[in-house]
Amino acid sequence: MRHFGHLAPEVRNRLFHVEPCEFTADDPANLLAMALGATLYSPATRPRMVRDILRQARAGVVSMVLCLEDSIDDSEVVEAEENLVRQLTALADGGPSELPLLFIRVREPAQISDLVRRLGPAVRLLSGFVLPKFTEERGVLFLEALTAAEAASGQRLFAMPVLESPELLHLETRGEVLAGIARTVDKYRERVLALRLGVTDFCSAYGLRRPPHMTAYDVNIVASAIGDVVNVLGRADGTGFTVTGPVWEYFRTQERIFKPQLRASPFSGRAEELRAALIEHDIDGLLREIELDRANGLQGKTCIHPSHVLPVHALSVVSHEEFSDAQDILRPGQDGGGVLRSTYTNKMNEVKPHRAWAERTMRRAEVFGVAHADVSFVELLTAGRAPAGQSE
Repeated sequence: MRHFGHLAPEVRNRLFHVEPCEFTADDPANLLAMALGATLYSPATRPRMVRDILRQARAGVVSMVLCLEDSIDDSEVVEAEENLVRQLTALADGGPSELPLLFIRVREPAQISDLVRRLGPAVRLLSGFVLPKFTEERGVLFLEALTAAEAASGQRLFAMPVLESPELLHLETRGEVLAGIARTVDKYRERVLALRLGVTDFCSAYGLRRPPHMTAYDVNIVASAIGDVVNVLGRADGTGFTVTGPVWEYFRTQERIFKPQLRASPFSGRAEELRAALIEHDIDGLLREIELDRANGLQGKTCIHPSHVLPVHALSVVSHEEFSDAQDILRPGQDGGGVLRSTYTNKMNEVKPHRAWAERTMRRAEVFGVAHADVSFVELLTAGRAPAGQSE
């Protein structure tokens, strides 16, 4: 796998100063956590699941979640489990294919061991499980089940806990719940690939739903919870975890109250049609939220529609300017600190305060690549757009 691997080599060469690296499901956890990118969720009831997985892989998706939880009705669970086992078994029997990192979102701990047993040899297709409504009490049960399933199958299995319980949002219990989650994930650190934020459930606790012209950071009660999660669980001192961005719910034209959030100038003379398409499908709001995700310490994003994948990946590519700054800060001999004028002569780089940012930027550059100096996200979006109808 590699990000933008679905593009022709000559196109990648035109776009990238440093191309994204290749990686496999067997690579170290810290690389895979950064490489998750846009994690596409799909209900486990999909009758053509194998076709969907293969098609999304060809379109540039590198991580998918097959969901047995909120995306399906309670009455569909048994049928969805049977479908998932049948389809993954067929996929495993179909011979080698380049697949995304595959995860199953379960409802209860017992499903983990049961599904691993029923999958048999097909468990080799899995990278792990997504654990919903994760708290200390529930989390220990999930992680013990995961550990046992890994031992029984011999397959490395990662956990991706979802932080979405009302107790995490409520002010009077937030600190205690966060401390319990921190204890639990630290104990099972080697099994936790990333932490995911369930912002839809956060909103549900207060009867809220953000409209397409607003981001999660415009909903104050949600933004405060995201900030506290990153504060406790996303630190850059070696104790933190990768925390992924919340889902963007919209993919069809909505009636607008406010002006579009995409400036026209980056698209001028070359991609006006792309700008119009992005605005038409409310992707301008998604782009703004992706930028705010990164500014607030989040990496990657939960996605529920294929049209969201490319924007997430395009805005994950490191710009040539960011790469130059990170290189300067991490240059050998700079350990003593000091202040440097940036190569682009437009900012101050402080070696010590900016070091953690530079190290994270270089990890992102490894998996998403570095754009040429004259390549912006517009070129990346234009080059990677799927043909009409492919996202359905």
